[in-house]
Amino acid sequence: MRIAPWLGLVALVAVPALAHAADPNLPLKTTQDLYRVCTAPASDAQAREEIDVCEGFLIGAVSYHDAISDRQHLKRLICYPATATRDQGIQAFITWAGAHQQNQKFMSDPAVFGVVRALAAKWPCQ
Repeated sequence: MRIAPWLGLVALVAVPALAHAADPNLPLKTTQDLYRVCTAPASDAQAREEIDVCEGFLIGAVSYHDAISDRQHLKRLICYPATATRDQGIQAFITWAGAHQQNQKFMSDPAVFGVVRALAAKWPCQ
């Protein structure tokens, strides 16, 4: 039995904000899509929903990373301190993605790749 689809389903149920990701107005196929959602201006009519989706997506990605690396004894890609906050993680992603806007490869990759790259750049493992 493959565990990845199961954990994906659990993440969707556990983090209701991710359910909004299916909304065609909030696509999250690429890192660029996630960056747009995470940097929605307060004047945007969907700003609150977009921030919730951003936060939920990052929580889901980090939770999956932690679960799979711990359970399978795989090398961790992100080694954040115990004191790291959700807001720090979101800001790390926004900062990283903002600095890589000209890199079409990175920004066109799946959103989860961008999250891992950003957080691994902020909190690399030794």
